[in-house]
Amino acid sequence: MGPLTGIRVLEIAGLGPAPFCGMLLADMGADVIRIDRASAVRLDRNDASTDVLGRGKRSVAVDLKDPDGVAAVLTLAKTADVLIEGFRPGVAERLGIGPQQCHAVNPRLVYGRMTGWGQTGPLAHAAGHDINYVALSGMLHGIGRADQPPVPPLNLVGDYGGGGMLLALGITSALIEVSRTGKGPVLDTAMTEGSALLGTFFHGYMAEGRWSVDRGQNLIDSGAPFYDVYETADGKFVSVGPIEPHFYAELVALAGLDEPDAPAQYDTAAWPEGKQRFAEVFAQKTRDEWCALLEGTDACFAPVLDMAEAPLHPHNVDRQSFIEIDGVVQPAPAPRFSSRPTHMPSAPVPVGNNTNEVLAEAGIPADAIASLRDRGVVG
Repeated sequence: MGPLTGIRVLEIAGLGPAPFCGMLLADMGADVIRIDRASAVRLDRNDASTDVLGRGKRSVAVDLKDPDGVAAVLTLAKTADVLIEGFRPGVAERLGIGPQQCHAVNPRLVYGRMTGWGQTGPLAHAAGHDINYVALSGMLHGIGRADQPPVPPLNLVGDYGGGGMLLALGITSALIEVSRTGKGPVLDTAMTEGSALLGTFFHGYMAEGRWSVDRGQNLIDSGAPFYDVYETADGKFVSVGPIEPHFYAELVALAGLDEPDAPAQYDTAAWPEGKQRFAEVFAQKTRDEWCALLEGTDACFAPVLDMAEAPLHPHNVDRQSFIEIDGVVQPAPAPRFSSRPTHMPSAPVPVGNNTNEVLAEAGIPADAIASLRDRGVVG
């Protein structure tokens, strides 16, 4: 029983950020019903367990190009609290499940829209992906090393941080608004704006003259020797980040970097030489040897783990930061609430797994459901 228990969410199936938002809400206990395409039922996918963004959700398969399929979704919307869609602008309206159509049957519905460029603007109808949205936001330019091209940060900044997570915040905020006003707002969530929002801190630094747009020249973009990753003797990597002078002093003392003529920590002219010295020192021991020496100290140190190693680290094991569902290891729900145990999500289900039960809950008679199924309107 999570903090969102009792909240019903309709998630129109899509890619990336919208499903991630639905997963976050399901992790918090919401009843998330994914509206899948009826044609997807016929796809050869026997094992849904690796669809980790689908955990904790139920699935209804509907043909949204059939008027009766649209009517079924609007019937579900009558008792829902939230609807999430990730179509290009105007597509939901053409299908018949846009904000006006949904609010006509349920004025309290929070209508969450997820796009890359936003619902309006010159690029609103153009195709794109995470890398494009992060590029336009100004954030991609700052990620990478000096004299090298920008580095795509997986799709964490646009799809998930600036997209799905921001939409989840908007939805939970909107639910509070609905409790006060009785009217469900429409949320225009653009990954470009969300990516830019994640960089608010750096805009403040730029205004103070403390941040250069040149990559790899700044405090936390690999410019400083004390905020970077270094290769170890066994070809693995460690991270260090002691920004504060007293933490820096601990690192240089423990790692043997406290040479008599060493430059001051914030002598930026000496940073290139410092990076070379750091690299030489960290290359002298294996990653495990550095862990034995530095882990758990105030040197601001951690080994760089891959995704297979991270679940096995003692700290993550102790906190149960990763869980296993149907044999698939994945991150546990977060954050945690002192008022209740962490809600453990159920396993992902195949497309259309819950069609009959969900439509019946919405009050559609069994013979009508059978007719829809026989005609391929639902699966």
